[in-house]
Amino acid sequence: MQITDHQAKYFAYELIRRTPPDSLEKLTGAVAGAQVDLNPHQVDAALFAFKSPLSKGVLLADEVGLGKTIEAGLVISQKWAERRRRILVITPANLRKQWHQELGEKFFLPCRILEAKSYNAAIREGRFRPFEADELVICSYQFARAKAADVANTPWDLVVIDEAHRLRNVYKPTNIIANTLKKALEGRHKLLLTATPLQNSLLELFGLVSIIDEHAFGDVKSFREQFGNLSQEQVFNALKARLRPLCHRTLRRQVTAYIPYTRRLPLVEEFTPEQAEDELYALVSEYLQRPNLQALPAGQRSLMTLVLRKLLASSTFAIAGALQSIADRLRGKLKRQAPATTLEEELDQDYEALDETAEEWPDEPEEPLSDSDIKAIEQEIADLDAFARLATSIDHNAKGKALLKALKVAMDKAVSLGAAQKAIVFTESRRTQNYLLRVLADSPWKDGIVLFNGSNTDERSKAIYAAWVERHQGTDRITGSRSADMRSALVDYFRENGQIMIATEAAAEGINLQFCSLVVNYDLPWNPQRIEQRIGRCHRYGQKHDVVVVNFLNRKNQAERITAPRISARNCAARPAGARWTLCSSSARAN
Repeated sequence: MQITDHQAKYFAYELIRRTPPDSLEKLTGAVAGAQVDLNPHQVDAALFAFKSPLSKGVLLADEVGLGKTIEAGLVISQKWAERRRRILVITPANLRKQWHQELGEKFFLPCRILEAKSYNAAIREGRFRPFEADELVICSYQFARAKAADVANTPWDLVVIDEAHRLRNVYKPTNIIANTLKKALEGRHKLLLTATPLQNSLLELFGLVSIIDEHAFGDVKSFREQFGNLSQEQVFNALKARLRPLCHRTLRRQVTAYIPYTRRLPLVEEFTPEQAEDELYALVSEYLQRPNLQALPAGQRSLMTLVLRKLLASSTFAIAGALQSIADRLRGKLKRQAPATTLEEELDQDYEALDETAEEWPDEPEEPLSDSDIKAIEQEIADLDAFARLATSIDHNAKGKALLKALKVAMDKAVSLGAAQKAIVFTESRRTQNYLLRVLADSPWKDGIVLFNGSNTDERSKAIYAAWVERHQGTDRITGSRSADMRSALVDYFRENGQIMIATEAAAEGINLQFCSLVVNYDLPWNPQRIEQRIGRCHRYGQKHDVVVVNFLNRKNQAERITAPRISARNCAARPAGARWTLCSSSARAN
């Protein structure tokens, strides 16, 4: 093929063209064909990631729903265009499929999900370095940790870490996954994504920055000494200045000029527990306050007490199962039988937020078991059996009945706003999830219910998944990862046919539900930022209607009477994030 002199000159120009790293022209070619409706703040974030050629990486911390995946896609596309194609995306397992779709459909980037099955298949085929591929590699946190040696030995051009707040406690030696990944990715250019870089402690921000550059703040002791007192304006400004080259955060209030965000409309649904529920609550509460409690590990008593109180507030069905499990463990303890799993692992089967809660909870010293504890254990077993029998005898909860009332009011509100009659109901317990399925079995929405949790092994989910696989057989919608495809199948069903999604915390991250404008917090998590993540599934870029948020309030629970209205006000305000979150903004407007 011959080219003209004009074409030769153009090609020569393209070959020798140089642009500053933070120039808009740098991204133009890379995204020219992308199927993306770009917004200015997303371009700014991508350019920020390229700003310093000496940078070891950056943290993009836009608020929920502002399109961090798109920002990451811009950065990845530019790297790909520069022929730097050793790119790894580490994400929670349930978000792998979403990343695969977003990068493939919007940026036309070749991707593959690497997990145990595909990894072993590559080894059998003689490809002994499966991470070194001609495609962009996507894997889960757990898989990256398991294959840390392979990850460390691969010369990555870029590593993207989604939901990076999961690594925020890397400064704690007990956080195995975070420390393993930090060591494996040492020296690699990293792009961290999280809407909640700071939740409970300033040290979490230190942890995330240390993954990018462990010399940015020195050690933990030095960080505490320098920035331990943010009440002093001088210290606060010094921290912002140190973060400015590393962290970029955009708030919703900064983009309202070109993104017309809808409102959040809070509703508080009050309910009064029945007498039997009150009696159970009082008995279990008294039990958890006993000074000599054998059922809970001494080093985790505060954590386990919190979890049991959360299950007690969720439903009698949730606490009944937990009480029976604890009683059975105590029987094994009397027989000197070592349990097959820890109490934490056992409760995790129902309370899916336990891992995250445990990370945020301080460790406690273990105390030895004395001979006098035997009688206490026997008494505890008798009490726990009695509590479990009482819990099991309760067929219906007042809170469950209140849900039917709340849904009727909220659905009517959705109709008045012109929105679809769809609601996502969040609970912290799988047992409560099953109870709510029974509660809604006779409701007007009984035929449009879909469950969403960490495993989805119920028959309803299996049927939805089977139909989805048959429908998309032979297309690239199917990745071969059952967990990732199950997640897509359930969201698709909810969008096209469903009316109510009953979800655990597994649905609080990564899924896009702009087609739904009703969020019901049946159970309120203790961390308000997790509520923000829940609401952000619906109240995000692309939502066309005002989002109704319903929180439940037990009239007889003094703690809920104080906190629920405050949580509703905070998370439904025009700018839910507080001033402390503006530390991560590179913009002078965020103050």
